[in-house]
Amino acid sequence: MTKDTNHVRPRLAAPARLDDKDRTLLGLLAEDSTRSYAELGKLLHLSPPAVHERVKRLRQDGVIKANVAVLDGSRLGRPLLAFVHVDTTSWAVTRHLLALKELPEVEEIHTVTGESAMLLKVRTRDTQALEDLLERIHSIEGFKGTRSYIALSTYLERGPSPVADDQ
Repeated sequence: MTKDTNHVRPRLAAPARLDDKDRTLLGLLAEDSTRSYAELGKLLHLSPPAVHERVKRLRQDGVIKANVAVLDGSRLGRPLLAFVHVDTTSWAVTRHLLALKELPEVEEIHTVTGESAMLLKVRTRDTQALEDLLERIHSIEGFKGTRSYIALSTYLERGPSPVADDQ
């Protein structure tokens, strides 16, 4: 009996089959997910029920993961955006770092190649709060070190493009 010993990364799903209408629909939803099926239907030259069925299928296929509001960190009292490279002694320690997802300052956690084991995207109120977060990371057994990069300005933040690779 084989045992799955890789508890850090999820298995990658096969790409969904998307036609041009699906990709256009995804682009429209990425711009503004509050658009009605009627409005989307006019833009796509489809009936509202046809748009609804496409959206339902895209959700079921996992292409649309969620409908969320994009929040402004500065207006929420967390203007300091930083990227923290975390070095560990083993993959087991990396698994323990996944508990950091419970902290509101941590926006993203990625395992990466290179000199670091993980990359965190964090947003804090100031440098003192960033230092407090780093102290929590430093307290994890098996942790080796961090390198932090503070973003001065953000010019682009977005999710994946629905445009096909061959276009």
